[in-house]
Amino acid sequence: MSEAHVLHDLFSVVVHLAPAPVVVRVPVVLPRSSGTAVQATRQRTELDVVAWLAEQGHPVIPPSPLVPAEPVQRDGFSMTFWQFTEILDAAEPDYARNAGLVADLHQALRGYPGELPFLSAAEPRMITDALVDLEARRDLLDPADLDRARREWAVLEPLVSSREAFEAEFGAELQPIHGDAPPFNIVSTPGGELAADFELVTLGPVEWDLAAFGPECEAAYDARARALGLRQLDQRVLRFVNAVGALRSVACLALVPQLPMLADAVGPAVEQWRTEPFAGGLSS
Repeated sequence: MSEAHVLHDLFSVVVHLAPAPVVVRVPVVLPRSSGTAVQATRQRTELDVVAWLAEQGHPVIPPSPLVPAEPVQRDGFSMTFWQFTEILDAAEPDYARNAGLVADLHQALRGYPGELPFLSAAEPRMITDALVDLEARRDLLDPADLDRARREWAVLEPLVSSREAFEAEFGAELQPIHGDAPPFNIVSTPGGELAADFELVTLGPVEWDLAAFGPECEAAYDARARALGLRQLDQRVLRFVNAVGALRSVACLALVPQLPMLADAVGPAVEQWRTEPFAGGLSS
């Protein structure tokens, strides 16, 4: 593996184990609630879902056929292995086009036969812990902002943590979803667009996968969903998932000691959150 080189280094370190056509992904920036066992469980689910999608012929970056499709633990880290795929460099991703492709992904995922946890992609334990940790970090979050975040989370957390509460509030259909901003995680390759990075795959409303992408992407998704005979996005559910996503951005400030660049990276999202209706307008 003398030619191995790093492809990506942020929340995870992603390394091409050249000359082998294998890529290893190692999550390294994690909330304190995500120990090795928790990571391995999530990774097994990801590997199973992506392998199933590949078997159905859906365009994804699949697990490596050269390595058992199981997470491997070393030195306190849990890692997975994927088929190396050339990614085409583009000046700017076409998120609206990708949003339409997310509807195709949702249609494929509807047939997944395995069990998935409800809205685990929201990582409610991470948000709860972060709001405790940020109390001691006024340099990262103003006390007034922390107070608002805690009050919002009191409204949103029951709907995130309980499928029954969510269904009673919204009545929206649930299905397997990608879980982690798929318009961003659909990549261009010489063979076409491929879906990648299913680390947060979960059972949830389709709106979760369009959170924070805005009206143009929502319209592109709805147009493709109509063509496929799928339901269109529910605006009230969108407000809910956008509110939860905004709180996840606030919670990421608790990870700044691990990854200092996060302070600047999530700053615009926190500024935007301050201007939004309390808890997405669900309750005051």
